[in-house]
Amino acid sequence: MNKFLFLFNPSTKIGKINGLAYMALITFTSDFGDSDYYVPAVKAKMLSINQDLKIVDITHKVENYDVAHAAFILKSVYHEFPKGTVHLLAMNSASSASDGYIGIKLKDHIFLGPNNGVLSLLSEFDPELIVQINDIPINQSSFPTKDILAPIAAKLSLGGELKEFGKPVTQMKKMIPRNFKATKKQILGHVIRVDNYGNLLTNIPKEVFDTLNPGKYNIEFGRESLTKLNTNYDQVESGDCFAFFNSLGLLEIGINYGHGSDLLGLKLDSPVFINFENDI
Repeated sequence: MNKFLFLFNPSTKIGKINGLAYMALITFTSDFGDSDYYVPAVKAKMLSINQDLKIVDITHKVENYDVAHAAFILKSVYHEFPKGTVHLLAMNSASSASDGYIGIKLKDHIFLGPNNGVLSLLSEFDPELIVQINDIPINQSSFPTKDILAPIAAKLSLGGELKEFGKPVTQMKKMIPRNFKATKKQILGHVIRVDNYGNLLTNIPKEVFDTLNPGKYNIEFGRESLTKLNTNYDQVESGDCFAFFNSLGLLEIGINYGHGSDLLGLKLDSPVFINFENDI
């Protein structure tokens, strides 16, 4: 049986299976909130199988049923974790009973979640492996994240292989994300997230801007227009608009020390334009 093998911090709890080192690490993302018993119940189930397990909470405050938000958060951070990490994604989705649950292997990470399209949003590339989980009939559990996914996640953290827990399949349910459009004259993107501060994250990638930028441009959003990019928030005065490419390589706009979404009248899916002047 092949096991995960990767570098680890000596202070991290590790073990060995068949002579190979592994790190018992699981991330946990959900729309369960933090005021009910759901999150600790899932954690308790995993710890009952692997007491040395380290569980990292990414967030449990995804808005109910907002699979696009959950996918955006997980896509933004999963690659920061060591290869071989297991990522448990629990969405209280009404479609889970009919669509079931899947596990995928993507870029040496393992993801477990509902087959409702959320995992398809993690990458523009197909996973190396897709497994339809068939541990127990879904309709026999009122809490499948605890009863089905949590035990599988814990066993995977001990070095188990994904294909042990279901049947490999060639497809999973897919969702189509909102894409930017680009020409030599313009990039048209959209707001894909409004963060906790009211800043607006768009789907315009830096690499596309760098490729098309002739040196002179303007950025239009709402009634505002900017003719230069910043590198951080504090390059503009309090109350002024900013625009820069953030750590994700995506164009971010907003108002320094202000709630950009409210003050600019922009929200999810609002258009953002970068217009190029090619006749200079």
